[in-house]
Amino acid sequence: MPGDDIPVENAETAPAEKEPDNSSKLRTLMGLLRRFVGVADLASVRFSLPAHLLEPTPNLEYWTYLDRPETFIAIGDSNEPLERMLAALRFWFTKDLKYVKGKPVKPYNSTLGEFFRCNWEVDELVPPVLQAAAPSRGCSIASTNSTRKPEKPIRVSFLTEQTSHHPPVSAFYIECPEKGIVANGYDQISAKFTGTSVKVMPGDHNYGIFITLKNHGDEQYQLTHPAAHLGGLLRGTLTISVADTCYITCAKTKIKTILQYLEEGWLGRTQNKVEGVIFKYDPDNDDKTRVKDVSEKDVLGRIEGSWTDKVYFTLGTQSFAKSSEKHLLTDLAPLFPAPKSVPPLPSQLSNESRRFWSSVTSALLNKQYALATKHKHEIEDRQRAKAAERKESGREWTPRFFTGAVTPVGRPELTGEGKRAVEGLVRGEWGLEESEELGA
Repeated sequence: MPGDDIPVENAETAPAEKEPDNSSKLRTLMGLLRRFVGVADLASVRFSLPAHLLEPTPNLEYWTYLDRPETFIAIGDSNEPLERMLAALRFWFTKDLKYVKGKPVKPYNSTLGEFFRCNWEVDELVPPVLQAAAPSRGCSIASTNSTRKPEKPIRVSFLTEQTSHHPPVSAFYIECPEKGIVANGYDQISAKFTGTSVKVMPGDHNYGIFITLKNHGDEQYQLTHPAAHLGGLLRGTLTISVADTCYITCAKTKIKTILQYLEEGWLGRTQNKVEGVIFKYDPDNDDKTRVKDVSEKDVLGRIEGSWTDKVYFTLGTQSFAKSSEKHLLTDLAPLFPAPKSVPPLPSQLSNESRRFWSSVTSALLNKQYALATKHKHEIEDRQRAKAAERKESGREWTPRFFTGAVTPVGRPELTGEGKRAVEGLVRGEWGLEESEELGA
């Protein structure tokens, strides 16, 4: 993912420098973080990291949730409500393969008004979950990751924009018209340094991912994010662990999933385990927040496994096909992040992520770290100058593609320009005009 398809031929003439090793980077990072022990939210603190601690990846590109877009577009394929919930869970466990297959990275901080857009061309489709998992339906359990070719690739389009800088919030919108599925939400994190690790949590405006299935009467799913810990700072090897609870709810079908991520084992070894329960619930009296709160009579299925390896499900008391047999929901071992299509650099706008950060990216990829830091500081200085100009003139900046910086319900809406931008993406057209008012 980092550096994918990013050109380096425009690097300025400067000597290449010795690349710092990971342990050296982490020592530098620890030295910076120690200044912020006890700070409630690192994301709200204004401090600039040296460029050599960053990966050559824009933040908006890094957060896409579509590392396996074929699992996203398959959520609405079944006519069975339980199977659609299971498909939403399959998507959930495959959406962030970058954390399973690669190291944690620190991308560039997004700037106000910066945006990113891309497409995925899905040329392999996954079957409905129960069709793949149930031997009685003529399929082996191992076929849950099996695929088939569509007549032509199915396009999934993605648009995101940084709508607020303090606090840092970005809005995103995903659409696949051919499969009648849409997703949107806000990305915002809150972070706290504990002295040995960084705890990363959803911010106040981050209500999770909202998925709408147009072919099922606008059936909507809300998927909330768990808190995670970035550890290994003292050992010199970054690791991610999750020990929290998150939820997937569908008010229309009255089906809810509680997922419990389990903490490290007693010897400190990260287990990466997850367990969960799928059950019938009352959207008007949603009081079940823990797996153990759910009565057995309401259980439709259970989840268990490792979120970095294999995840299984069993069918419960209230499901249409009760079975104690354990079925494979997804196997992450053979899966890797899918490639995306982005506009050629000359076709990108000046505040489009890859073009906006191209000078920093080029210097980093050419190991010109001092030059990269210089370009990064120039970008940050321009951002501060424009913010000061707006404040002095009393002008309030507004997003271009979304109707507001945030909303009370966590679901951003597209402006007219946003709709036209997405329609262009769906058609495979990259043309956009420069905005008169750029945030950064």
